[in-house]
Amino acid sequence: MDFLTALFQLNWIGLLAATITSATPIILAALGGILSERSGVINIALEGIMLTSAYVAFGVGILSGSTVVGLLAALISGALIAGLHALLSIKYRTNQVVSGTVINLFAVGITGYLYRQFDTNSDLSTFPQLSIPGLSSIPFIGEVLFQFQPLVYIMIVLVAAMQIMLFRTKWGLRTRAVGEHPRAADTVGINVNRMRYANVILSGVLAGLGGAWLVVEAVGRFTPNMTTGRGFIGLAAMIFGNWSPVGSVLAALMFTVPEAIQVKLQLLGVPIPYQFLTMLPYLLTIIVLAGFGRRNTSPTAAGKPYP
Repeated sequence: MDFLTALFQLNWIGLLAATITSATPIILAALGGILSERSGVINIALEGIMLTSAYVAFGVGILSGSTVVGLLAALISGALIAGLHALLSIKYRTNQVVSGTVINLFAVGITGYLYRQFDTNSDLSTFPQLSIPGLSSIPFIGEVLFQFQPLVYIMIVLVAAMQIMLFRTKWGLRTRAVGEHPRAADTVGINVNRMRYANVILSGVLAGLGGAWLVVEAVGRFTPNMTTGRGFIGLAAMIFGNWSPVGSVLAALMFTVPEAIQVKLQLLGVPIPYQFLTMLPYLLTIIVLAGFGRRNTSPTAAGKPYP
């Protein structure tokens, strides 16, 4: 079957739903990056947090026999690793990019080692798909938006909640203030570093949720380096979306469309090497960072410790 014929035969509703599902970990990483950088701390450790949380979700889930317990453990691990990054960046004022890079490298090493030492052939039970009664029967919209596994619904709620909280609440105003003008925020009584600690730790929880998704909803297993750069793509989506939750979602969907298409084309037997479509998200990431990244303006105080 040729490429054009396959495009006409694609189930576009299924493709849109698959795109949203595949974008879930990237969107969660982007939301974590937004929280951290809006408060003034660069967090490129999201990739390492996601990878570690994926392993913790699997390991604890297998040991406890509960997918829910594995998910909760993954969130805690994400918070702890992000707390370490916050401590290094805020209290000890280390270079935030270096701190994040070290955490990423450590995550690759420790999860790879633990995987080899405690390898298991068991699979973790994944969360079932949930169809929302009434809404899932709406033509087109119901099939695209209301037939997902639980974490995808949680992601959608988090995007809407963060968009409102970041730009319509006192907490959001304070978060943006300490990321733009920390001295002015301090002058009016805002504890700058406390706000930064809180936001960086929350960013770790969101990244941990994204890493856990790979295990508890996608495949039910852990494999070394299974995040395959999703944390970095999430940061690219954050930049392309101009540090806005809704904008980051649109960027993440753009990155994951090629992945969803290549899966569908493989099922249709199109003779196109899947590697070409698989590499497109990373190619788009480079283009975004090289082009659009220079046009968007990051929070003024991002990466600058506050004494």
